[in-house]
Amino acid sequence: MAFHGATYRAAVAITAVLAFAANNAAHAATGNVCFAPAELAARDGERKPVKGIATFNAPPPARTLAPFQPVPANLRGSIRRVKLPPGKKLIALTLDLCEQPNEVSGYDGAIFDYLRSENVKATLFTGGKWMRSHPERMAQLISDPLFEMANHSEAHRNLRLLEGEALREEILGPQRAFETARDNLANDQCKAVAPARVSLFRYPFGACDQESLDTVNDHGLLAIQWDLSTGDPTPAQQAPAIAAAMSKAKPGSILIAHANGRGHHTAEALPLAIPELKAKGFEFVTVSELLAAGEAEIAQTCYDNKPGDSDKYDQLFPLKKPAANPDAPKTPEPKASLDPQTNDGKPAP
Repeated sequence: MAFHGATYRAAVAITAVLAFAANNAAHAATGNVCFAPAELAARDGERKPVKGIATFNAPPPARTLAPFQPVPANLRGSIRRVKLPPGKKLIALTLDLCEQPNEVSGYDGAIFDYLRSENVKATLFTGGKWMRSHPERMAQLISDPLFEMANHSEAHRNLRLLEGEALREEILGPQRAFETARDNLANDQCKAVAPARVSLFRYPFGACDQESLDTVNDHGLLAIQWDLSTGDPTPAQQAPAIAAAMSKAKPGSILIAHANGRGHHTAEALPLAIPELKAKGFEFVTVSELLAAGEAEIAQTCYDNKPGDSDKYDQLFPLKKPAANPDAPKTPEPKASLDPQTNDGKPAP
């Protein structure tokens, strides 16, 4: 199904989207004014994920989150791409920065060096755990007008297999981490680039069920999937193949790649793909800007290429929901509080 961009602007996240666009325009001429170019540049050794580190496993401390409203009925579901008016050739490059328990994943600085050099916008779906384990890089990204920050769950667990408080914590952890990182920026000029909260969410493994979709939308987050995958988590996917995949973008496409050290060959592929796409007349925008420009195309479930293809992750990552005890008394799950003043997703009293 599809809904017009005017509905999007009027119904949900209007303040965040328009504020982001205005701040982006105001800062675009100067780039990242909070960090020197040498500080932003890629560094040796930071790209490769490191296993066996549990330092950042603990969830972030509770805090009162920025106010939000649940997503309205006409935008609930999985947004895969955007239908644009004739003549508009906008696409959104998205990069995942996720991190699982007992590891510190990487930061592919070469990707960001290239995007900055070519003035290419991107939306970064970032895990809460990754935000905490990369505080300097996080500060650089949220203070850069080229990049829009988004939520990619706390620790990249399969949300199809979670429920109740465990599910809410996977969604709320990155909200807390982002707002804390924004508060910690050195000055108001840096804070002004980023909105008060993130309003976009991406499911780990591209896998969801109705409960996780509802919970994400209830917390004021639009569920963003993609219609074009680069295949970059596969080591055998070389740069020319990634560039070839990107070349299939259509107006309104949302492209997915990775910048956490598991986007194999993406840094080499972008200099091949982006000039070609620009030569075809495409403009790179953030997901929020893409949504505001046209009609969100919404599916009622999450998937990669076709419905059902992400179900395999239930077996590959079997974090099973507890088996029901038929003899146990039925106790209803308390509803999450969505009061704007106490909207940390805790059960309402």
